Amino acid sequence: MTGGFAAVAAALATAAIAAVSSAAGMALEIDGKAIPPAGFAQMTLMCAVAGILLAAALRRWAATPRRTFVTATIALTVLSLVPDLVVPAAVSTRAVLMLTHLAAAAIVIPLVAGRLPVRTR
Repeated sequence: MTGGFAAVAAALATAAIAAVSSAAGMALEIDGKAIPPAGFAQMTLMCAVAGILLAAALRRWAATPRRTFVTATIALTVLSLVPDLVVPAAVSTRAVLMLTHLAAAAIVIPLVAGRLPVRTR
């Protein structure tokens, strides 16, 4: 339940960031192709589901599920910023992409991690 709420909240947040950025006149385009706000929500939902599945696996098999989840998801968030730095897009588009990654992580990671046990063994 919490994971689903986190996923939807993050998707809404990233779509809102994209919509506000677009309304402010930023061209959210990669290689000349527009990124619709709904695309931000869709990708956020897919990545959040992957995070929820990771949390479920860690709950079952990790000795320290919460710490392992937080460490892994922070590392994955940092890695998710790398393509934003090299994508053929305007600096403003890159900044919005990075902001949406950080916003989604700031919502999903604490909510999902809070439902994981500190230790299982």
